[in-house]
Amino acid sequence: MPLSRTLKLAVRFSLREMRGGLSGFLIFLACIALGVAAIGGVNSVAQAITAGVANQGQTLLGGDLRFQLNQRDTTPAERGFLNGLGAISHNASMRSMARLEDGSDQALVEAKAVDDAYPLYGALATEPAMPREALFAERSGVFGAAAPDLLFDRLKLKLGDRVKLGGATFELRARLVSEPDAVSDGFGFAPRLLVSTEGLSASGLVQPGSLVENAYKIRLPAGASEADLKAIQDQAAKAFPEAGWSVRTRSNAAPALSSNIERFSQFLTLVGLTALVVGGVGVANAVRAYLDGKRGVIATFKSLGASGGFVFTVYLVQILLIAGLGIVAGLILGALMPFAASAALQSVIPVPAEGGFYPGALAMAALFGLLVTLAFALLPLGRARDVPATALFREMGFESRGFPRLPYVAAAVGIALFLAALAILFSGDRRIASIFVGATLFAFLVLRLVGALVQWAASKSPRVRSVALRLALGNIHRPGALTPSVVLSLGLGLTLLVTLALIDGNLRRQISGSLPERAPNFFFVDIQSSDVDAFSALIGRQAPKGTLAKVPMLRGRVMALNGVDVGKVSVPAEGAWVLRGDRGLTYDAKMPANATLTQGTWWPDNYSGEPLVSFSAEEGRQIGLKLGDTVTVNVLGRNVTARIANFRQVEWETMGINFVMVFSPNTFAGAPHGWLATLTDKDATTADDARLLNAVTRAFPSVTTVRVKDALDIVNRLVGQLGTAIRAAAGVALVASVLVLAGALAAGNRARIHDAVVLKTLGATRSTLITAFSLEYVLIGLATAVFALAAGGVAAWFVVAHIMTLPSHFMPEVAVATILFALVITVGIGLAGTWRVLGHKAAPVLRNL
Repeated sequence: MPLSRTLKLAVRFSLREMRGGLSGFLIFLACIALGVAAIGGVNSVAQAITAGVANQGQTLLGGDLRFQLNQRDTTPAERGFLNGLGAISHNASMRSMARLEDGSDQALVEAKAVDDAYPLYGALATEPAMPREALFAERSGVFGAAAPDLLFDRLKLKLGDRVKLGGATFELRARLVSEPDAVSDGFGFAPRLLVSTEGLSASGLVQPGSLVENAYKIRLPAGASEADLKAIQDQAAKAFPEAGWSVRTRSNAAPALSSNIERFSQFLTLVGLTALVVGGVGVANAVRAYLDGKRGVIATFKSLGASGGFVFTVYLVQILLIAGLGIVAGLILGALMPFAASAALQSVIPVPAEGGFYPGALAMAALFGLLVTLAFALLPLGRARDVPATALFREMGFESRGFPRLPYVAAAVGIALFLAALAILFSGDRRIASIFVGATLFAFLVLRLVGALVQWAASKSPRVRSVALRLALGNIHRPGALTPSVVLSLGLGLTLLVTLALIDGNLRRQISGSLPERAPNFFFVDIQSSDVDAFSALIGRQAPKGTLAKVPMLRGRVMALNGVDVGKVSVPAEGAWVLRGDRGLTYDAKMPANATLTQGTWWPDNYSGEPLVSFSAEEGRQIGLKLGDTVTVNVLGRNVTARIANFRQVEWETMGINFVMVFSPNTFAGAPHGWLATLTDKDATTADDARLLNAVTRAFPSVTTVRVKDALDIVNRLVGQLGTAIRAAAGVALVASVLVLAGALAAGNRARIHDAVVLKTLGATRSTLITAFSLEYVLIGLATAVFALAAGGVAAWFVVAHIMTLPSHFMPEVAVATILFALVITVGIGLAGTWRVLGHKAAPVLRNL
C-alpha cells in the first residue's frame, strides 16, 4: 500500500477511535499545556519588557544619547562638542546624608540634581503637580526638593518640612511619583532626593574627588538614525580618547535591566522545560495506559492483517492530535501572559510591558512540547507495535514485553538529545544551560536507577508477618508496579525545590547571620583629604573601642588590557563585571592586611618606577590576565597604564575594604581624591550606632555614612523576594510532578481493581487493603524524599560552596518539610484513587478474568 494511502487510512481510523472522547488523557493534556504555557509565557513576557525598553528608549534614557563622567565635570572642549549635538540636559547624582534641621535624625539619600532642560523626554510626575520653577526655586535661601514617600516615612516628614543636604537647606514641596529616566540611573539602595543643580552646588557636597556622577543627555534633531548615533559615538571616541566617559544610546537605555530580565527568563525557560520533561513521564504513562485499554482493538487490527507499522501510525497520529490540543491550550495561556504581566509588573519594574503576540517565543514553546511528546511516546508505541495478537488476547498489558525495537529507542534518544541541544542553543548563557540540562538528564537516569533499587530492595526484603506490609512490598516490586513512575515524576520536582530552598536558606543565613558578625558597623564615603585627621579624631572619641580603617579612593574605568580596547576583548561572563562601568580604585605602599599574595611580590615603600598594580587573583584568572600584563584605566579624564606586579587573594565575603585593583602610590600622585573608611566595633549597641551616625553627620555633612546592617536588611529583603519568585516558578515543575503522579496512579487503577477484587474474594478486609496501599505509598514517597534530599543537597552545596564561594550548611527544616510533603502527596493522592478502587463490585471483574 502506498505511504500516502497508509497515512490517510491511519488518520481516518485515528479520528474514528477518538470519537469516544479524551478519557484518560486529561493528565496528558495538563502536563503538556502547563510546560508549553510556562515556556511560551515567560519568553513572551521577557520579549514584551524588552520591546517596552526599546520603544521607550528615549524616555527611559532621558535622551537619544547619554554621556556619563565620574568625579569630574566636562572640560570646555568636551562641553562644546556635546552642545553641538543638540539640546542637552545635565544631571548630577551622588549619595549623601539628608538630615532634619535640628540634626535629630538623618537618612541616606540618592541625591539627583537636574537643570532647567530636564526632562528632555517624558514627564516628571509629582504630587501635587507643579512647574519646575515652583518646585526647585530658591526662596529666602531655601531651595525646593521632591522626594518619594519612603523618605517622608523614614524621617517622619510632611509636605513643607525642611531637610539639610550638606550646607544647604531644602523644602520638600512635593512627593516624587515617578522620574521618566529613573531606570537608566540604575538600582539605588536609598530613597531619591530630587533637587536643582543650583541647590546641589549650594550644598558644597561636590568637591575635588567627590563620588559624583555627571550625566549629559542629548536630544538629537528629529530623524536621527541608529547609524547617526553610532557615528557620534565613534566621533566622540576619536576626538576625546582620554575622556573616559560611558556612552549609552536610546537602543540600550537600561542594559542592567535588560540583562537581568534575559537571565531570569532563561532560568524560567529551563524550569519550564523541566516541567515539560517531568510531564513527559505523564505522557508515557498516559500512552501506556491508553494502549493497554486498546488491547482488544490492536489485537483485532493485527488479526485482520494490519501491519505493526500501521498500528504504530494509527496511535501515533492520535497521540500527536491530543498533544496538539495541549500545545494549543498552552500557547493560548502563554500568549495571554504579556497582557496580564503588563499590569502586574508595573509596580515592580518601571518599564511597561508591551502586550502583544510574540510568535518566536510561542513557536519555541510549541516545538519543545512536540519534541517532549515524541520522546516519551515513541517507546510505549514501539512496544505495542511488536506485541503479537495472541499475546494481546492473553496478557493484561505490555509490561512484560521489554524494550521495543532499536529504531524506536534510537529515535527517542535522538529526539531527547535534540531537545537538550535546542535548550542550550536558545539560552544566552550556554554554560549554565548545559549544566542545567546535564543535571536534569543525570537526575532522570539516576531516578530510574533509584526506582529500580527500591524495587530490588523490596524484592529482597525478609518475609514479614504483617499481611498489609507484605502486600505493600509485593506491590512495590511486581511487574507493572508504580514505583518507577512515582519516583521519577515526584523526584525531579522535589530535587529542584530542595536545591533552591537550600541555596536560598544559605544565602539568608550568610546575610542575616555570618556576614553581620564579620562585617564592619559602618562605611564612610567621600571623606575629604583635608578632613581625614579631624574625622579620625571624632571617631576615636565616639567609638574608643572601635577599629577605624581608611584608604584613599578614586573611581575609574578599565579602558584596555595589554593595549587592546576592552570592547574588543572576549571575557567570560563571570569576569565581565570588572570591565563594565566604573570601579573603585585605591593605592597603597603596603599590602592590605586582609589579602594574601598568590603570585608576584609587593612594591617597596618608596617605589617610584613605572606604575604598578596588584590585581585580584580570582578576577584576574577569569579575565585571563598574567603577571607582567598591562591594565589601562581612565581616572579623572586621564588614561593611566600600569603593569601587573602581583595577584592577591581577596576575601570579599568579609565586607571590609576590598578592591579589585590596588595601585602603587606614584600612579595617582597629585590626583584629587576622597577617602573611604570603615568602623568595626562589635560591642556597639544600636543606640551607640545611632549616636555615632548623628555625630558624624553633624560634624561632616559631606560624608556619606552607610550602616552595614541597614544595607544587609535591604539585601535580605531582595533575596527573599527573588527566592520567593524562583520557588514559585519552580513550583510549576512540582505541579507537573503531582499531575504525573496522579496520572501514574490512575493508569494503574485497572490492575489495582483486579488485585483488590481477588484479595477481597480470598478474605482480605477493606482496612487491610487500605493499610497495604498506604504503606506502599509511604515507602515509595520516603525513598523519593531521601533521594531528593541527597541530590538537592549536593547540588546546593556545589552552587553555594564552589560558585558563590560561601560556607554551605545543610538545613534540617528543609529535610523535614521535604519528607512530609512527599509523604502527604504520595499517600494523599494514592488513597484518593484507591478508595474508588476498593468500592468496585467483585462479580463484574471476576466474570472478565
